[in-house]
Amino acid sequence: MSDIKKVAYVFPGQGAQTVGMGKDLYDSFDSVKTLFKQADEAVGFPLSKIFFEGPEEELRKTSNAQPALVAVSIACLRAAQEVGGKNLPAPAFMAGHSLGEYTALAAANVLDFSTVVFLAKERGRLMYEAGMKTPGSMMAIIGLDEAILAEVCKETNTMVANINSPGQLVISGATENIAKAGEMAKAKGAARALPLQVSGAFHSPLMQPAVDGMTQILAKVTFKDPIVPIIANVTAQPLTSGSQIREELLKQLCSSVQWQRSVEYMVGQGVGKFIEIGPGKVLAGLIKRISRESEMVNIGDANAVKGLAGS
Repeated sequence: MSDIKKVAYVFPGQGAQTVGMGKDLYDSFDSVKTLFKQADEAVGFPLSKIFFEGPEEELRKTSNAQPALVAVSIACLRAAQEVGGKNLPAPAFMAGHSLGEYTALAAANVLDFSTVVFLAKERGRLMYEAGMKTPGSMMAIIGLDEAILAEVCKETNTMVANINSPGQLVISGATENIAKAGEMAKAKGAARALPLQVSGAFHSPLMQPAVDGMTQILAKVTFKDPIVPIIANVTAQPLTSGSQIREELLKQLCSSVQWQRSVEYMVGQGVGKFIEIGPGKVLAGLIKRISRESEMVNIGDANAVKGLAGS
């Protein structure tokens, strides 16, 4: 029996950003210096200065956080590829959590790096503007069954926006409805209901204006077929063509992120090792709750990259 496990690369979404991220990679790798210069040019302002130095409220802005995370995550990947050799196994699949799906596009050669960073900035801007138009918010609901939460959402005109792992769900909707849904979820047995620091009701129908804006922008972009299947947030199924990917990027703005089902699909296809590439360890925590026996590796800074050379 073969003990060789398939590998998946996974990329974090908004919320994983921290001030100072990427600086150690920039100081250690000339290739990363070039990448961050390209990122600054793609967005038309010194993005790298914001994620190196902050302030935090500036980095937290959706139109900064999204391209910043793409840039730093791809820098982690490129540096790891430079150093890793055989210690960085090739992936059978890639997946990204919400925004992380854009990082996967650069990693799977669907689009070039500069285009992906530009698109992430535009996505962030349009999501922010949609949130200004119709104020909304999001809330993490801990320890409640998905079916019960779906009933709560039905009664409060909200929706389940992220199915992250067993017992960790996120709801999205108009601000006053989210407050009601949180109270009702607690009354029905949720352990906690935690408001998230976001500028709108992401992954809900309130993001429709962002879909309209992205439709126009993506119409001008040519998508190649990915070199590795990307597991879609919306369907938890593989995307293998450029045309499927264009559709996915529009649908995911108003649809639930099916993260738990995406991981379950990959495990079902023989993936036993997940490499989280980018800042933080959010996805590692979720994946461990979904599939305890899966092996997790994080590549989020220069130390992790350099560790690939020695093993």
